[in-house]
This record gives sequence, structure tokens and C-alpha cells, in this order.
Amino acid sequence: MSETRRSIRVGIDVGGTHTKAVALDNETHEIVGESVVMTTHDHEMGVAAGVIQCFENCLDKNGISPDDVVFIAHSTTQATNALLEGDVAKVGILGMGQGGIEGWLAKKQTRIPDIDLGTGRFIRTCHTFLSAKKIDAPAIDRALDELKGQGAEVIVASKAFGVDNIREELMVQESAEKQGMMVSVASEISKLYGLTRRTRTAAINGSILPKMMNTANSTEGSVRQAGIRVPLMIMRGDGGVMDITEMKKRPVLTMLSGPAASVMGALMYLRASNGIYFEVGGTSTNIGVIKNGRPAVEYSIVGGHRTYINSLDVRVLGVAGGSMVRAANNKLVDVGPRSAHIAGLKYAVYTPTEELGEPELEFFAPKEGDPADYVRVKLAGGKRVTITNSCAANVLGYCRPEDYSYGIVESARRCMKPLADYLGVDVEEAARQILQKAFEKIEPVINELMAKYRLEKDQTTLVGVGGGASALLPYSAKQMGISYSIPQYAEVISSIGVALAMIRDVVERVIPNPTTQDISRIKKEAKALAIKNGAVPDTVEVQIEIDQQTSRVTAIALGSNEVQTTDLRLQCSEEDARKIAAESMRVAPEAVRSLVQSDSFFVFGAENGEKQQVRLVDRRGFVKVQCGNGIAAACKASQWQEVTEELWNKMLGYDHQMLQTPDLFLCIGGKVLDFSNTVSLEQLKILMESEFLEAEPEDDILLICSRTEIL
Repeated sequence: MSETRRSIRVGIDVGGTHTKAVALDNETHEIVGESVVMTTHDHEMGVAAGVIQCFENCLDKNGISPDDVVFIAHSTTQATNALLEGDVAKVGILGMGQGGIEGWLAKKQTRIPDIDLGTGRFIRTCHTFLSAKKIDAPAIDRALDELKGQGAEVIVASKAFGVDNIREELMVQESAEKQGMMVSVASEISKLYGLTRRTRTAAINGSILPKMMNTANSTEGSVRQAGIRVPLMIMRGDGGVMDITEMKKRPVLTMLSGPAASVMGALMYLRASNGIYFEVGGTSTNIGVIKNGRPAVEYSIVGGHRTYINSLDVRVLGVAGGSMVRAANNKLVDVGPRSAHIAGLKYAVYTPTEELGEPELEFFAPKEGDPADYVRVKLAGGKRVTITNSCAANVLGYCRPEDYSYGIVESARRCMKPLADYLGVDVEEAARQILQKAFEKIEPVINELMAKYRLEKDQTTLVGVGGGASALLPYSAKQMGISYSIPQYAEVISSIGVALAMIRDVVERVIPNPTTQDISRIKKEAKALAIKNGAVPDTVEVQIEIDQQTSRVTAIALGSNEVQTTDLRLQCSEEDARKIAAESMRVAPEAVRSLVQSDSFFVFGAENGEKQQVRLVDRRGFVKVQCGNGIAAACKASQWQEVTEELWNKMLGYDHQMLQTPDLFLCIGGKVLDFSNTVSLEQLKILMESEFLEAEPEDDILLICSRTEIL
């Protein structure tokens, strides 16, 4: 009998210090292999060398055949690092537009000055312009020669209203590529109006094309040599993946690829749909939002310049597990931003007790120009270590033995004693003050994100990933009265996120007063892009968002690179789903009642005073929707309009005399569609109608309607 082959998904996360790979069983998502190598910043192949070494180790050490691999993807720091370090090419911008005043404006708007990257480094630009009436192959060649004469290494093709007709931009691309030059096509990067911003985005994309192309080609070549035949996917900054071929055109979409990997891993391994997630490293912490099972996404800002690059809405704080303590005048001054790693010191909590002797307090400046009030501790024999958030969390018992941050508590206590004496408090109070200083930086960010994304405090969980999660999360959660969770495999959660990520593509258009036909067209376009990028058509789901102020319509397509088959062993019973819902609502299972259900979903409710908490749980046991004040209904597809209107009117309310429109969720087939933030019932119906164009009248659907109240 022939041996049954495994189906393996491989995810590789490139961090600042380590590159980590995991291999997951495609059916059960069980981890069947891991590998960790140092990130190869100084290698001639750059970080690609570490990626290759890491995935080869992961396969070889765990007996995984290249033929077993059905999906392989990696995150990348290349785009972000290239921009931070100014490792960018000079960009030649070929602007195009009509004649007359319109042409004068287009010439002005495409004349992007050198782009300040905010680090003292710049993307250098040069320019020329063609009138649309004079655009032909010879004219383009002359313009390209002019730009090359000015030192251009990469070309940007950007035409006024190019999003309506991209033909001339593609003509420039064809001519430039014939001359061996790389091209960034503005209307392929973004379909939104706003010529200046679209051109700037294309220029940023173009500036990193040479560096990204070298890395992409070497990584892809090595993957092929290893016998991997499936497409190599790259993590995008918005939480999806794209084929490496597409990345070679739009590398700028990989900005914030690392944090995106973390949140996607957290989503797959936690049964919560609303949360503030922390990716806690040694030096910095990334904080962002998960709402109804999706990460919050926004346009990136590069060097203070707004772009049309979708990436996670992340706040980066200079406080983390390895942040050092500052003290002066017998008081605690601050925690961070310098970390033990920057100072070249080990944490006290990871120091063997036999090395301690009689610890002595010292003050120093980690780097030239830093204040000389950072704390370190001199040990026996002159060795020095430092006190960090991780040390304080261990002293106060917040770190569990299974946590990555857990260390030698006695060492932390003894090293902290001289600091406590300096402050005139006991060791526990010194540790509490340290974590309180860190929390004072974290709390405003959490409050801001909860307000921005209308998250209800009693419906929100703090989700910790990264090695330093337990150094900051338990204390912060306790102070705010919010529940928290640090998932299993928190240390490799980024690699898990890469392995489980879906193919994602986005189409954006400015459409005033969109009709159902407009919505249907943009959905089809987004789906076609995802399929082009490798998604299996039957797996693609498209989410629509409308920004009423700008008339921007966004279609987000998500799909898998393989046909999804649900393993019956992974399905949960109604009783299991009830327990999951009860845990999410923080009530006893007997307080939870079934509201409605379908072949794919359970909907549960529990009374909370005059309100009803609602949870939508899928058959795998994941909470897909959670709300603190909601109602639900089941009906046939033919009845959707009247039932939607009935639910809408029941949950319509007023807040400080302002009309407060409810959020609505539609479950049709195996999909959950989020129609939050619609401004009117009419707009809601236009959005929803496109979902029923191919539905049968007798199809069963579920509807959930909720009133969001900020606490």
C-alpha cells in the first residue's frame, strides 16, 4: 500500500534578530516542524539567505518532502528597511496629461520633489512631462532618454486620470522595459484619484524595486532548486499574501509585513473577534486592532507623506520586554526607549544567581547623547546586567513558567533590591512602579484605538504575541479591567500567521452614490485580481466598504490558493460552540441560549441587563462576530429586504441626540459579510443586494444587527 502524502503549509517570518519557520499540517493546522536562524542582514544575498536556510532546515530536520508542500510564504523586512536606511534608487517620473490648464496642473502634480524619508535620507526624483496628444513610442523613448540623462534608475509612469484609462502608462512600461529599466505604473499601484498622492506612492514603490527584485529572484530561485513547485507567496502589510510575481511589481505593499504576520497568526489561534493585539519584542511594541475577525487597515505614511499603500493600522511604542529603567533624584523617571539589547546588557532575570554576589546600582548613558540616568547593576567580578520590564513582571508573578519571558525570579529580586533602596520602597513596589511607567505609555494608545474603531470595553480582549508579551500584557489588562490572552506558540505566532494567510487583493474607486451594479462590478474586479494572484475561485470572498466622506468604495477580496475541505474532526458540536460563546461572553454556559443557526454557523445570546450579548460561532469553533447589544434572525434569501429593515429599525438609536445607525452582519452560505458603518438603510440595501444576485430564493440566511456603544 502506498504511503499517504502529507499536505504541509510553510510560513517564514523575518524578524530583526531571528528568522523563524514553521511547518503546519494543512488539515489540522498542527505544527509539525520549526526552525530558527539568525536573520542574515549582512549576507551578500541579504535576508533572503536566512529565509532559504530556515525553510531548508525546517524541511530537512522534520522529514518533510518538497512534494508535501502545498503552500509556502514569507514575511519580509526588506521594504521597510530599505526606506528606513535610504537604500533606494533614483526615480524618474514621466508625467502625462491633456493640454491647456489641465496639462499645466498635471505637470505640476506629477513633479514630486525629493521624498524625505524622515530619517535624514531621501528618495531622489527627476521629471519630464508629455502631453497626451504627443504620446507615441518615439516620444516616450525621448522622454526616457531625458530621464536617464538625469540619473534615473527606475521609471514611474503617471497620467492624469490614468485610473480611467491606463493605456499610456502601459505604453511607457513597455518602452522602458525594452530598454532594460524597471517601471512603477501609478494606476496599477492605486485606482484612486489624487494625482499627486498616486504619483508619490508609485515613486516610493519604484525606489525599492531594484533591491526587492534582487531578493525576490534569489529567494524564488532557491525555493525552486529545493524542489518546491507551488508558487512562493509574500506577506503583504495588510494581512494577506501575494504571489512573488506580483510582489515584483508592487513591493511597497509589503511594508509592515512583520506585524501583519503576527496579527494573522493571532487571529487563527484565538477564538475572539474583537481585540487589541500587542506584538511585544525586546525594544518596541506594535499595537493594533482586530474587529470582527479582521485587522484594522489604513493608508501608510512614509516620512510624513500620505500614500495609497494599504497596511495595518499599527502604533509603534518604544517600550517592550527589554526596555531599561531610568531613575534620578530618588524617583523612577521613565522606562525606555533604550533597551538592554541596544546597551549590550543581559536582563537581570536571566542571570544565574551564582553570578550575582552583592549587586550594586549604577547609572549610565547607553549611547552618546542619551541621558545618563539609565539603570544597570554591577555584579560580582565586575559583570553588569540591567533591569527591564521583564524583570519587573517576573517579580510580581505575571510571567508563567510556560511564558517565553519567564526567568529566574530570585535573580530579578536581588538585582532590583538596590534600585528599590534608592527609591525608598520595597522590591514589589519598585517592580510595580516600573510596569506602571510602561503602562502609562500603553493606556492612551489602547483608548485611542478603542474609540477610533468603536470597540466596547467589555467586548474587547487584549491579545499578546511575541516573546515579551507577558512582560506588559497582564499588568496592562489588570489596570484597565480588560481580559487578555497570550496564545500558545506566541513566540512563533508570526510564522504561523504567514503559513495560514489568505491571498488578498484590494480595488478602490471613487464612486459617488454607488448603485448595486457599481458594487457588483468592483466586487468582480477584486475577485478577478485575487484569482490572478493564485486564489481558487470558489474560495474567494469579497468585502465592500464605503467611505461616505470621500465617496471611496473599497472591495477587499480574500481567497485560498487551494480548494478548502473541512475536516470533520475539526468541527465542533452545538454544545462545544455554546461553551465557546459563553467563555467569550464571560457567563456560564447555562446562561447562553441558541438564537438561530445554519449549516455553517451558530448564533447565541445571553442577557446583560437590558441588553443582549450576541456571538456568531462557526462550525470550527471560531467566534466570527461578537457584540454587546444585538439581535438575530433567520430567513430565506427572498425575505432579506423586509427582515433587514425590521432589524435595522429595532436597533436604530440616538446618542446625545445624534442618530446612531446599527451594524449589520449577513451569513450566506459559508460567508460572513460585515456591513458595519453604513450611514443609511438605503445604502445598506444597495450594498447587500449585490450578494443576492446569484442566490436562490429558498437559500437560508442569518442576519445579526447590533448597536455599538462605546464604554
